[in-house]
Amino acid sequence: PTAQPTFTSPDYTSDTRPFGVSAYERWIDVNLTTQSLTAYEGDTAVFTALVSSGTWDYPTVTGQFRIWLRFESQTMNGRLLGYDYFLEDVPYVMYFFEDYAIHGAYWHNNFGTPMSHGCVNVAPTDAGWLYDWASLGTLVNVHY
Repeated sequence: PTAQPTFTSPDYTSDTRPFGVSAYERWIDVNLTTQSLTAYEGDTAVFTALVSSGTWDYPTVTGQFRIWLRFESQTMNGRLLGYDYFLEDVPYVMYFFEDYAIHGAYWHNNFGTPMSHGCVNVAPTDAGWLYDWASLGTLVNVHY
């Protein structure tokens, strides 16, 4: 699917607090080039982790979004390329745009390499930290 962000900031690259984010507001930066995620409080980085974003065939959407739905654990299933998938107990799911989410991935340990179907995979322990730290409405900035 071709996702269209609700708001984008083409001048934003990284390490700069996005326009409209207060000096102490919590926000998440996802850098698809470096396959990394950084949690910020205002201008201060408080947590960094490697991620696995979407592949070229299933890219992760870019833009600025807000976390709109969260589940501590969720079953994910669907059909891609003619194959059904079914993943039980996916940990710490935080949706930021349509069906794009940051979530824990227990089925691989290849963080730092794009390999998802569009979501932002993080190690389960990192996902747990983020889930406890972030809340509904937390800004997620995704860029190359």
